[in-house]
Amino acid sequence: MDILFNIFLYIHIATGVCALVTGTLNFIRKKGDKKHKRVGRIFFYSMFMAGFSSFILSILHPNYFLFSVGVFSVYLVITGLRYLRFKDPHASAEGIDWLISGVMLLSSIAFVLMAIKVLTAGNSFGMVFMAFGLAGGLFSITDFYNFRGRFRTVNYWQLVHLQRMTGAFIASATAFLVVNTNTLSGEIPSFIVWLLPSAILVPMIFIWNKKFAIESSAEIVEEKES
Repeated sequence: MDILFNIFLYIHIATGVCALVTGTLNFIRKKGDKKHKRVGRIFFYSMFMAGFSSFILSILHPNYFLFSVGVFSVYLVITGLRYLRFKDPHASAEGIDWLISGVMLLSSIAFVLMAIKVLTAGNSFGMVFMAFGLAGGLFSITDFYNFRGRFRTVNYWQLVHLQRMTGAFIASATAFLVVNTNTLSGEIPSFIVWLLPSAILVPMIFIWNKKFAIESSAEIVEEKES
């Protein structure tokens, strides 16, 4: 069992580092060109494997938080990639899309309940579960609106892709920060370390949304719904 755990731990570390490096490259450089797509593909597979391996690790050595990180990371990169399909205005959500978002919504409810339990016990780390729960719930509900054609921007697929991949990058950066700041755990509350990358990068998502959003006309929305 320990050998299997170590194998997946090494996979998790290696793919996590790769995701952090490739995510950083795409975060700071030009978006949408061929290099962005190639690097983004590496980031997707690296982040997916990092999230999947965290599932296995959390099962071999039960860890609710590691499991929740895996759920959130895999959801973000899969939906971030699948949203690119909607660049075609005739594309529609498939059963797998509804299933993925439905699982995320149920998981988000579980995260919120876990947060309440942990916070009630006097552990401030419950704030991390709460952040995951609220973010996951918002994302999944947004999915349901978009799948039904109730989007507010013409390029909603581009904005959601940007949001989800940035969210996955936040997860990668958070893991790196937490692992490398253990020596500060007694001086800085753990939930602050966990939420710091989100506090810095989430505002960037709002800035990009405002910059790149193309408002959707009523005619386009009605055409999508029909």
